[in-house]
Amino acid sequence: MSCCEAPAWANQFNRRRAARELRDYQRRGPIPTTRALIGALVRMGVGQSTLLDIGGGVGAIQIELLAAGARGATSVDAASNYQDIARAEAERRGVTDRITYQLGDFVELAPEVAAADIVTLDRVVCCYAHMEPLLRLSAQRCRRLYGLVYPRDRWLAHVVVGVENFFRRLLRNPFRSFIHSIKAMDELIRALGFTLRHTVRTFAWEVVVYERNG
Repeated sequence: MSCCEAPAWANQFNRRRAARELRDYQRRGPIPTTRALIGALVRMGVGQSTLLDIGGGVGAIQIELLAAGARGATSVDAASNYQDIARAEAERRGVTDRITYQLGDFVELAPEVAAADIVTLDRVVCCYAHMEPLLRLSAQRCRRLYGLVYPRDRWLAHVVVGVENFFRRLLRNPFRSFIHSIKAMDELIRALGFTLRHTVRTFAWEVVVYERNG
């Protein structure tokens, strides 16, 4: 599990970690769950769409959807190390003119963030102790497709995260992971006007894409 509470972002998502993830992306492409999310969105149609990628990491979703025909992207990330590396990679690929970067916690920045056709949160929900403000604010800015990757709500995942967080406390590491009720998240997203269109499950993660009704 690679998620944390907002105050620990800068500490946990450091430059060394970002550089390692970028090297992996350059060599092998997106990790499997990210690839599954991208594939689902592309099949549902991204041509000439705009993207809001929240917690976009090294920028894999932005780069891949732009390559698939998206018109432009906005990256909102609280980890400056990741955003710096994502920007450099976008420049290397010649797409920086199509990406807008905003640094900070999306929940705090939300009033300043423009709506988009597609909104993605790849392993971001588990970074928040309270998921409702994040989901509500991000879904409100989504005009069409809403994609998420989050930990599966299973007893084993709770045990693993509990052990990880226990050792982090011992080591005075502020990084924390959170697992939220998938049922509660689904009910909230549906109440905000979306229908579930796509689901992929791995051992630890769930990938979903919702479409706005109407």
